[in-house]
Amino acid sequence: MNIILIISLFLVCLGFMSFGYFISRGKISQSAFLVSDRNVNVFSLTFSLTASCFGIWILIGPAEASTWGGVGAVIGYAAGQSFVFLYFSKIGEKIRKILPNAKSLTEVIEKRYDQKVLKLILILTILYLYVYFCAEVTAISKVVKLILGIPLWLTAALTIISTLIYSLKGGLKISIITDKFQFWIIIIFLLIIFIILNQKIDFLSPSLITKRSSNLSIGFGGFAAGLTFFIAVFATNLFDQGIWQRVYASKNIEILKKGFIAAFSIVFITILLLGLVGIYASLNGKIKDPSTIIFSLLVNKDYLLLNLLILILSLTLVLSSLDTLIASISSLFVIHSNKFIKKKNINYFYITGGIILAGSAFYISSKGMSVLYLFLLADLLCCAAAFPIFYGFYNKKIKHHDVFKAIIFGIILGLLLFPSIDFSESILVGNLLPKEYFPTWVSSSLLFWSFVVSLCSPIIILTKKLIYYSYR
Repeated sequence: MNIILIISLFLVCLGFMSFGYFISRGKISQSAFLVSDRNVNVFSLTFSLTASCFGIWILIGPAEASTWGGVGAVIGYAAGQSFVFLYFSKIGEKIRKILPNAKSLTEVIEKRYDQKVLKLILILTILYLYVYFCAEVTAISKVVKLILGIPLWLTAALTIISTLIYSLKGGLKISIITDKFQFWIIIIFLLIIFIILNQKIDFLSPSLITKRSSNLSIGFGGFAAGLTFFIAVFATNLFDQGIWQRVYASKNIEILKKGFIAAFSIVFITILLLGLVGIYASLNGKIKDPSTIIFSLLVNKDYLLLNLLILILSLTLVLSSLDTLIASISSLFVIHSNKFIKKKNINYFYITGGIILAGSAFYISSKGMSVLYLFLLADLLCCAAAFPIFYGFYNKKIKHHDVFKAIIFGIILGLLLFPSIDFSESILVGNLLPKEYFPTWVSSSLLFWSFVVSLCSPIIILTKKLIYYSYR
């Protein structure tokens, strides 16, 4: 059985790599590389948004989050990941009118703010995309090890190399084309998995909801978890270069709105259902490792076809995300490196940068860290920048240096409270100061308060500045 699955692993990676490389043959223009020639229709946009959004995290994050905060966490996770598409359908129109020929959010930021703010956002954006990349490779490496027992580093190397080969050559244009095929594989295979999971744990049963209604209530813990995930995911996606590329790749505003609204519906329903799987698995006492709930329920050495389905789905989810992430990171190098390199054509500088990033990602992924923890750490950094940057688009009174200071202040305060990997302490709580100095409602909810502080402290700083300026 393992031989068949191992061969399938290599064939899926080789198949997408060969397909992507074949369609990217010849010279790819910079416009095609960055924004797919601004000619993406509504179906391609919807399929690409969904496929690139659906990394392997959807089989891990929502179910694991449900074990932390129950229904509240699931709803918050689903809302944060999907409602941002509704916001993009509105802000996308505004941003395209401000800079119709741009290719990224950072170009709009460069027009509105100074170089210091631009460089800070560039660092945060690339760091987030990089962590996302590491998390996806880490997750697929863990899944393949669970199914086949293959070392983490081997799967990491295979997935990274196979996507690098065509993504660095074809950019967004190739990513969107491959996404269309990956979308249908993901949707069809997810439907099959939902049917199988419901047969195993009956997670859609109305009777179970009635019997265990007390377990499904949303208390303070569930509310805090839900709000945490909503803030984290929503704020971070605002800086996702992959989404902004697709904003500018849309053929027109009408297509932009329809594509993002359609993607919202698909993403919300899918994440909600996958989160419910985690809840009901918990209620039925079928949880061993929260990060592998779905795979533990499905993987069975006696069922070759089921294992093959899980393997292909997992690989497709990862590859659809990795090519988007590689295209996103390389696009930022292409757009902004002209300040340092006179030649504007895509060259070996970007390829070298991509290889360096991929090499370090390979190292991190081979260590097998918590996928959800990696995401949350990156989310915190973007959370501090969300309000200052986007509010500044509407309020011209906000000054550049105030925005920069507010973001830095929010990041520092958030990191002081951000919990360790076991969520027992933070830099401030339990290290700089004993846990006994803090009330239980703080020390027991460090993740929640780290995001609240990271989000709210920049708001307070900028509000005070605006009040001060109004009285001058």
